[in-house]
Amino acid sequence: MNRVKELKKRFELCRNYSGNICKPLEIEDYVPQPMIDVSPPKWHLGHTTWFFEAFVLEKYCSGYVLYHEDFSYLFNSYYNNAGDRVLRPNRGLMSRPPVREVMAYREYVTGQMLAFLDTGPAEEILDIIEIGINHEQQHQELLMYDIKYILGNQPTFPIYGEGFGVVQENRKGFQRIEEGLHSIGASGQGFCFDNELGQHQVFLPSFEIAENLVTNGEYMAFMEDGGYLDFNCWLSEGWDFILREKIVAPLYWHKKNGDWFHYTLKGFEKVDQSLPVQHVSFYEAQAFAEWSCMRLPTEFEWEVAADKLKWGQLWEWTYSAYLPYPGFQKAPGALGEYNGKFMSNQNVLRGASVATPEGHSRKTYRNFFHASCRWLFSGIRLVK
Repeated sequence: MNRVKELKKRFELCRNYSGNICKPLEIEDYVPQPMIDVSPPKWHLGHTTWFFEAFVLEKYCSGYVLYHEDFSYLFNSYYNNAGDRVLRPNRGLMSRPPVREVMAYREYVTGQMLAFLDTGPAEEILDIIEIGINHEQQHQELLMYDIKYILGNQPTFPIYGEGFGVVQENRKGFQRIEEGLHSIGASGQGFCFDNELGQHQVFLPSFEIAENLVTNGEYMAFMEDGGYLDFNCWLSEGWDFILREKIVAPLYWHKKNGDWFHYTLKGFEKVDQSLPVQHVSFYEAQAFAEWSCMRLPTEFEWEVAADKLKWGQLWEWTYSAYLPYPGFQKAPGALGEYNGKFMSNQNVLRGASVATPEGHSRKTYRNFFHASCRWLFSGIRLVK
């Protein structure tokens, strides 16, 4: 299959999957923005559509007619080179355009893209389309985070449906990695984001990394031992954060009749102690590691050990700051804003999660969030 046909197939599957994610939603679920980090599902659907319109169709499709002149302003996210935009905290105030028009916008742009792909675009344009597909896959995962947060903050804890649940991990113990020089980063063969380049050597002392993610039961032991009350476990910023936000448990956990329950996409359930703990911040992950007399892996240790581990249920916090690799260069124009300008005050997470679309994970993938973030599907793996 040539590249155009392969991308066309992937593009169609990707566009359909975004719609499938939203099928269990009611119309009212498409609009709320209960915190600044959460974007309304309607906005995600519009933004991922705008990306293809702005970066492909407007630039390279002769005679293309914009769907609506206001949509660049409404659905641009953070691309200063692409013009003005609605401020992020105000996305939930946008009751217009209605959901039906956003869906019509998606249908229009999808049709235009499929017709454009039939013209046999040049390789450099296909590269941008591939970025657009991966960009929409990122937003599909964010959609799940945001849908869960929207529903999980409803008084009745409504059910989304099946899927996106973690399972018990039966492997135990640690894998030992001997000291030595290791290659880190993507080789440039196959798709990767610019922050995964360029490949370089790092020296790592020997270490042992847990084969399993930390479980709810293990995390409960930390809580019951006063982990959220002992400042000795916490980084200064983390201690200030949990005191300020009055945090005493992972996100979505609630104490009921002496037992811990939590909101899941299947509804309100008793916490299963055998399953991996999730929805913890870097601060909480670090505090648990400190209490355990262990630590979090660096992103380099994680990448070197990845082939020996079962991974992919939850994004795993590392103790590495999100920084450029040697020789990192931003692309010119708006696409250069994709990753590089966020290389400050973020921690790297590695792996994938149950919400990561199929084919979107690889061991060199560098996810990144601020240390306080908890609504993503995050977990903990320890090193000693």
